[in-house]
Amino acid sequence: MKPATIAAYALLAATFLTAMASCTYAVQLDSIKLPPGFQISVYTDKVPGARSMTLGADGTLFVGTRDEGAVYAVLDKDKDGKADQVVTVARGLDEPNGVAYRGGSLYVAEISRILRYDDIERMLHNPGKPVVVYDKFPDKAHHGWKFIRFGPDGKLYVPVGAPCNSCDEGDPFASITRMDPDGGNFEIFARGIRNTVGFDWDPDTGELWFTDNGRDWLGDDLPPDELNRVPRPGMHFGFPYCYGVNVPDPEYGEKCDPKKHTTPEMELGAHVAALGMRFYDGAMFPEKYRGRIFIAEHGSWNRSVAVGYRVVCVKVEGGKAVSQEVFASGWLSGGSAWGRPVDVQVMPDGALLVSDDHAGAVYRITYKR
Repeated sequence: MKPATIAAYALLAATFLTAMASCTYAVQLDSIKLPPGFQISVYTDKVPGARSMTLGADGTLFVGTRDEGAVYAVLDKDKDGKADQVVTVARGLDEPNGVAYRGGSLYVAEISRILRYDDIERMLHNPGKPVVVYDKFPDKAHHGWKFIRFGPDGKLYVPVGAPCNSCDEGDPFASITRMDPDGGNFEIFARGIRNTVGFDWDPDTGELWFTDNGRDWLGDDLPPDELNRVPRPGMHFGFPYCYGVNVPDPEYGEKCDPKKHTTPEMELGAHVAALGMRFYDGAMFPEKYRGRIFIAEHGSWNRSVAVGYRVVCVKVEGGKAVSQEVFASGWLSGGSAWGRPVDVQVMPDGALLVSDDHAGAVYRITYKR
């Protein structure tokens, strides 16, 4: 792309982001469109900057943030589908986007380290000083915030985003790493991943799937965001050499090699900012949704016409992604967004929660037969 064109897009992006930051956004549920039979409600609107979510053994919803530097616990004590209380578990952290729960402990990902708060559901109001599980991640802020989850192998999976728009910095950047719960046996699980902020395991095959955000400044329609599948450790998914189905990068494309680099299971929209994703394993939604992937699209900031700001649903058959459709939309209207979906969480009753860092809310999507 020519420098003048890049400058024009940069000005457009700066104007868009400034306009978003200068407004206060109220929840507008009447604008949300869902398939017939589905309803959406506010689970809580008292979680500033709500991003990644995880669920405790006693039903506590833990929510991470970025700029707020806080981690919250959201409680629905009477189990009526609406939160009764929001507790601030921690403050003053370095972009604690990622949260994961295991064995009574809450794991929180800062940019350069992983913290652990033990016996957390009994200690919400006074969790004490956390244990430092691992503190050797790079301190680069660019794509440094992390989504974390425990895999079926009991290991904690932690991505390390590329510290740039497009660059070749080597390990551990542009990867997904994994470690034991105590931080031991650290290793790189997959490479060539620009910036994943959401992943989950197929309940049928046990394979890891993840979203990945494509680079900026190649125009409105390139490159696509991606939905990827990892059938074995050690795979490389192309960054920074190629994107989508073997689309070479203009700077690093000479190293794009279809024999070495795995193409995505599905190309998602360019700049939609696909973040949190979950396989649906609940019993509330109609049977056809069982095993489908729900993906939160945070929305574009670098496109002449905004896209994303919605939740999409991907159909999976035989361990392969076969189609996608819009499931929930309406956070974007007339080029202006009042909300930005970040993560999704399937609840024990089968409801689907959606976090929104722009409106500081978590929504609850249900189905009534």
